Amino acid sequence: MKSMLDIIGLLKQYGIYIYTKDRIGDLYLMEDEIKELYKTNVLDIKDFQMALLILRQEEQRLKRENNY
Repeated sequence: MKSMLDIIGLLKQYGIYIYTKDRIGDLYLMEDEIKELYKTNVLDIKDFQMALLILRQEEQRLKRENNY
């Protein structure tokens, strides 16, 4: 897992589509779904940690760009 597209693709594999027109809100929802996939042993620890890292980096990037 290397990018947001990988995370979106992973979620789509499990029928999870997230789009609310609030990009940061979408990231929080994605994080919740990733945590649920990990809790149900769908994701291994490496993919779980990488997904969270990517989501948090994307959140910081969006906040920097939009002056949150």
